[in-house]
Amino acid sequence: MLPDRIWFTGVPGSRWSGVAQTIEQLPGMNTTDRTLEREYNHHKYSGHKGAYFGKGMEFPADPNRVDQAWSESGECQVVKSHEWIDHIEELPEKDWKMLVYRPDQSSFAWWHEAGGFQIGYPNYSAYKNSANILSEIVRTNQMILEHACINNCTWSYFTSEWVRDNFKLKVNVDNVIPDMLVTLIKS
Repeated sequence: MLPDRIWFTGVPGSRWSGVAQTIEQLPGMNTTDRTLEREYNHHKYSGHKGAYFGKGMEFPADPNRVDQAWSESGECQVVKSHEWIDHIEELPEKDWKMLVYRPDQSSFAWWHEAGGFQIGYPNYSAYKNSANILSEIVRTNQMILEHACINNCTWSYFTSEWVRDNFKLKVNVDNVIPDMLVTLIKS
């Protein structure tokens, strides 16, 4: 049974948005946070879909103020922010937390390839420049790894088998990223 929310985090360029979109395809997911204004496409990828929370973005990374992004209540919401790791202890225990890890330089390079500061949604202007975003990628990845270590998490590749084992549902994961790992913390 799915929780009310899955608090989803990864660094810019970790390709976490594609993972979130795959999970949002599962039955029982609430995707009413999706609008045309909350979509960004690049290359052949649907880069971003739905609400993102954080500094300079449409919604602040405030765990108590996330409902405003969805037009309907009910079902499981995937709540996406690069900053949830900074609030991990504030997140409800009954909800799940999903962490995505990809090495710093790979993430930084992919974020730039995907559009960098030209990404239309969400807004990355709060990071000001490439040096700041790289610094934030390094800091956030370190916090993600530390939290996973403290909680004895198991890292895995994001595959169809991983989705089946963790969600008890079948979905096709077409593109396994060899330097991206995921873990899910269930209550």
